Amino acid sequence: MRKLICLYHEKPRGAPEESTFRGFRHERTENMRILTCEQVSDGHPDKICDQIADAVVTDCLRHDPASRVAIECLLKNDQLIIAGELTSTHEPDYRKLVYEVFERIGRERLGYPADLDIGILVKKQSPDIALGVDKGGAGDQGIMYGYATNETPELLPIPFVVATKFLQILKNHPSRMFRADAKAQVSYDYDTGRITVFLCSVQHSPDVEVSDFRHIVESAMVLAASEYALNTDFEKLINPTGRFVIGGSFADCGVTGRKLACDTYGGIGRIGGGALSGKDPTKVDRSGAYMARKIARDIVLSGYADKCEIQIAYAIGMTDPVSVNIDCFGTESQNPRMIEQFVKDSYDLTPRAMCESLSLREVDYNQVSSYGHFGKPGLPWER
Repeated sequence: MRKLICLYHEKPRGAPEESTFRGFRHERTENMRILTCEQVSDGHPDKICDQIADAVVTDCLRHDPASRVAIECLLKNDQLIIAGELTSTHEPDYRKLVYEVFERIGRERLGYPADLDIGILVKKQSPDIALGVDKGGAGDQGIMYGYATNETPELLPIPFVVATKFLQILKNHPSRMFRADAKAQVSYDYDTGRITVFLCSVQHSPDVEVSDFRHIVESAMVLAASEYALNTDFEKLINPTGRFVIGGSFADCGVTGRKLACDTYGGIGRIGGGALSGKDPTKVDRSGAYMARKIARDIVLSGYADKCEIQIAYAIGMTDPVSVNIDCFGTESQNPRMIEQFVKDSYDLTPRAMCESLSLREVDYNQVSSYGHFGKPGLPWER
């Protein structure tokens, strides 16, 4: 099996132990293998678009389980474009769904007007694509990845779950100083088991400075780290530019599917090229990614390996995958061929079977359109 090779910066020749070399912020140890994971809040412009797209998917599947949905959103300032393909007996109330998403995030923190300019550019699914999907084949070619590791109860990378937990804690804080847009990064040294740097950029109201809420953010960082019994003496970087008042789509354009690392494994573990949100489960970008996660999770839970990555590849119109690859990075406790046979014998990887075995037409995708698609209890691919 292929070994995972992690690269790290070597100390510059002749540099002292406490290096001032650009990029080093800490005293070096003999081996430092620092990996960083990112998460964003539900008020990030890209995640707003994901949530709207998945609200449309969920609404259509509730009314017509056979719906074919491929919806993408683009949000800039107070203008929203909803575009894509939809074949369904149900006609969604797009404006209602948009404002339901805003309510869940927090309309006051978002700052959008009640008369948001919404453009709808939606047509039926291409009959050429439908030819393959109608017979149970994949709606497109593509590669999907699933990943699991036993380093956390969620079977996700530890810096990723800490970054996610932190943003959820911050969202629930009652302070009126915070706005909806936020990002977090956690850098974790896998050799020492310690967080080295915790970074947060959080949008705030114009009448406050970072010093007014620094203690709240630092407390949330400490709480998130403590929930996983980690050190709390890490470097804390809060709004490094010093000010973050203009946020959301008024600072950046939001687009569906642009935060795939935040949707999956935080940047540890590979990801496919297709968005998960905005698609009904006949799309293997979604169903294949969920099944690959389930397989990787089952292998780790079974004790066959400490971590596992699954790659599944499909051809448009074909029912069976063109390839399935299993990589346990040398952590397996069983013969790799036995693990391969276990996967071959245990899982039907045709698009139709994945939809049925995971009950993907019955899922409320509003649960996964922010703060990650994996590690949440109750989801069929997490059971």
